[in-house]
Amino acid sequence: MSDAATTSSPCWLGYLRSDGRKGVRNLVLVVYTVECAQHVAHAIAAGEEDVHVVGFPGCYDNQYAIRLMLALCRHPNVGAVLAVGLGCEYTRPDKIAEVVRESGRPAEWFRIQDVGGTKSSVERGNSVISNLKSQISDCPRVPMTLADLVVGCECGGSDGTSGLAGNPVVGAFFDRLVDAGGSAIFEEIVEMIGLNQIMLDRAASPQAREQLAAAYDKAVRYCRDVRQWSASPGNFAGGLTTIEEKSMGAFAKSGTRPIQGVIKVSQAPPHAGLWLMDSVPDEHFMQFGYTNPNDTEGIMDLISAGAQIVLFVTGRGSVIGSPVAPLIKVTGNSRTYQRMIDDMDFDAGRVLSGETTLDQAADALRDLIVAVARGRQSKPEALGHREYFLMYKHQDTPPLEIGCRA
Repeated sequence: MSDAATTSSPCWLGYLRSDGRKGVRNLVLVVYTVECAQHVAHAIAAGEEDVHVVGFPGCYDNQYAIRLMLALCRHPNVGAVLAVGLGCEYTRPDKIAEVVRESGRPAEWFRIQDVGGTKSSVERGNSVISNLKSQISDCPRVPMTLADLVVGCECGGSDGTSGLAGNPVVGAFFDRLVDAGGSAIFEEIVEMIGLNQIMLDRAASPQAREQLAAAYDKAVRYCRDVRQWSASPGNFAGGLTTIEEKSMGAFAKSGTRPIQGVIKVSQAPPHAGLWLMDSVPDEHFMQFGYTNPNDTEGIMDLISAGAQIVLFVTGRGSVIGSPVAPLIKVTGNSRTYQRMIDDMDFDAGRVLSGETTLDQAADALRDLIVAVARGRQSKPEALGHREYFLMYKHQDTPPLEIGCRA
């Protein structure tokens, strides 16, 4: 990182975690380990601004989902965890709390059957939450710059402006973030079909090129097997015509810097730079795995990699948010921005109208991200949006809605 990048990078106070990472929020996370406990978990968190909920609906062990939950529990924005189970399920809340404590965070757990039911469990949970919040109230605050940030980006509800303005503005910001010593993560490799050579030419090393080639080839096989090429009726209504056109637009969010390699869901980038996340099921999971079943799943994947802030590019508009990490919604369509101004954070469509340049828009987006890192609520945060989707990967995959909860 150059001296110029260091001196010009904005600075704010973050929350220091025992592993050296820094958070932009100091949250208590309530984790439920089976669908039967989700009502109690949400009741415990109700009305608590800094208490968020995520959960796994399955009754049996699921390695993918547990790895995802543990990554979220040890996220830099999370200061403490309460794990709540019913008592019949294989996934053990006490084990989750044990792993979280090993990360240096306070953690508690209980089973609803042991406590006595809904009312007594909510009362117990409220008492535990109060204690946990007290324990993390004096978390060390330390200087933080762009070099300490991991920012992820997902796009959804794309239209013709997404590839012309929304994603290019994010890509230009990613260039700035990488140049400042930070980390950027982009995903949706199934929306990069047709760009194999373009992507490989961006590889930072022979190893990165090999990883990118393997991820791309697997994505092509996946799309052929499920007969789905990630182009939706909404995309066509928004002016996109082919998967290649959508792919070029989606890839624009990666910016121009070398791609360091490929990471998996729940894996933090090994070092700073630009990274591609591969969320496509591996071959041995392919017959019972989904990739990008909805935008919320992709956002959770990025958060699981340690992204303290996530960008969501949408041309046609969206009303989702996320737990754990603030979500900032960017649109390349100024009409969408005005029509959904309560939900949209950033209007990149001004680049298309000539009101601003791409570089000016990228600088403005950087300023907004820094403001959110300093504590300003993004619009999804202010509206209370905390949607999540934890993938449920097993040979008997249930309907997608099973994993969904607002």
